[in-house]
Amino acid sequence: MHKLRGAGPETGQGITDMPEHKCLTPASLQPALIQGAVKMNILLVYPEFPDTFWSFKHALKFVHKKSAFPPLGLLTVAAMLPEEWNVRLADMNTGKLKSKDLEWADLAFISGMIVQKESAVEAVRICKSAGLKIVAGGPLFISEHELFPEVDHFVLNEAEITLPLFLDDLSNGTPQRMYASTEFPDITCTPVPRWELANMKKYVTMNVQYSRGCPFNCEFCNVTALFGHRCRTKSTVQILAELDRIYDQGWRAGIFFVDDNFIGNKMKLKTDLLPALIEWQKDKKGISFLTEVSINLADDDELMKMMVDAGFDMVFIGIETPDDSGLAECSKKQNRNRDMLADIKKMQRAGFQVQGGFIVGFDSDTASIFQRQIDFIQKSGITTAMVGMLQAMPGTRLYERMKKEGRLVGLTTGDNVDGTTNIIPSKMNPKTLHDGYRKILNEIYSHKGYYQRVKTFLKEYKQSPKIKSRLSFSHFMAFLKSIYHLGIISNGRYYYWKLVLWTQFRKPKLFPLAITLAIYGYHFRKVSKQNVA
Repeated sequence: MHKLRGAGPETGQGITDMPEHKCLTPASLQPALIQGAVKMNILLVYPEFPDTFWSFKHALKFVHKKSAFPPLGLLTVAAMLPEEWNVRLADMNTGKLKSKDLEWADLAFISGMIVQKESAVEAVRICKSAGLKIVAGGPLFISEHELFPEVDHFVLNEAEITLPLFLDDLSNGTPQRMYASTEFPDITCTPVPRWELANMKKYVTMNVQYSRGCPFNCEFCNVTALFGHRCRTKSTVQILAELDRIYDQGWRAGIFFVDDNFIGNKMKLKTDLLPALIEWQKDKKGISFLTEVSINLADDDELMKMMVDAGFDMVFIGIETPDDSGLAECSKKQNRNRDMLADIKKMQRAGFQVQGGFIVGFDSDTASIFQRQIDFIQKSGITTAMVGMLQAMPGTRLYERMKKEGRLVGLTTGDNVDGTTNIIPSKMNPKTLHDGYRKILNEIYSHKGYYQRVKTFLKEYKQSPKIKSRLSFSHFMAFLKSIYHLGIISNGRYYYWKLVLWTQFRKPKLFPLAITLAIYGYHFRKVSKQNVA
């Protein structure tokens, strides 16, 4: 095993070609702990997300939920700890840190993403004030651990390798401050997350992870720096066990496969996982799946059909830009030399709601890119269109290039749509870039632009008869709230009622989806207005 104790900040970055490592479990490394010789109380702390595009905070109020997703990483870490240890989850997205939990705990485990930095700083402060030792890991701490001097132990990179090392030293009374690895674990030994620790009633969607890594090499993306190019997958038995655990806890709604590219290994999906998911769905009610894919999904009719048959009805795709020069610049080769609008329509007709990510601020962008992005988004019918300015994430090729060219301005916020960039434009005037960005948000999330796009999508979308959502009392209440907030007091009420009536008469089976999208638009408008301001 290649293990780094006391490693520097560069570890875990730019290591995409390292071999896969068979992970070791706590059971194999800490027999004393497993047998209960040392018993500890662990508080898992998940920092709060700010009000961002993906927080859905304004939409959550319609369905009385606190957060979009539970902290899958921390729940998985919980399953890697000795069974005799007591573990509690404190998700700051669903409630404040409680004094009784802080007093109860021996150690606080904190994990999060870069966008959660502000809340993570507060969580560290609160835990230290309570006299707790802190163990930190996850993307935020991998890239910016030097900003957290109060953290006692960093367990970085993939926990299947580094967590057992920490637990081993802890059992011997010699825990180090830094644990990192340049190796990729075999995730077929990753345990089922401890879902019983999460209050599922507070979340909109559950989540599972099937694979890590991506075969592509987009310059701005840190996925391959963190997880490599080869797609490592869990076994189908593992995934079914995770889904069974979630279902047995009473969950009857959407489940997000959080893979950065779910179709990274198409053959394995078609011959192994998807047939098993199709069979699993036969006696299940109310379960649908969503995930992230690359646009080449549109090239494989068989794969699309199998995914829809398995229950997938929503996919997020990194579109980035309709400009080929921008795609070439960022090495987004999978998006080049194709009609992306036609691909999106094809996926919508196959049964997918396509969500999209878009970027402005490439060196090759000219002033025309802003209207071109607006036109593409409106024609595509992508209702959930995340548009951000190009940001350089630590560990990416873009970050290293900007650093070499002297064009970095501080650290990225991690928020894709906050209207900031940490890159000095090479050609475009910064004011032109910011003004153009605001123009995009103003137009695509105006009442007229957004509702028009929803209608464009509903005209194209062919919902699979196998996707049967369960309508509950909370859905009915959300509809009533939408009438008040969107149909009465909103200055966009004309467009709301126009969509309601059109859907009721033209696409009545899609009426619940139309209302859901209208509520999403309410959230996107709120966030966009904040960023434009």
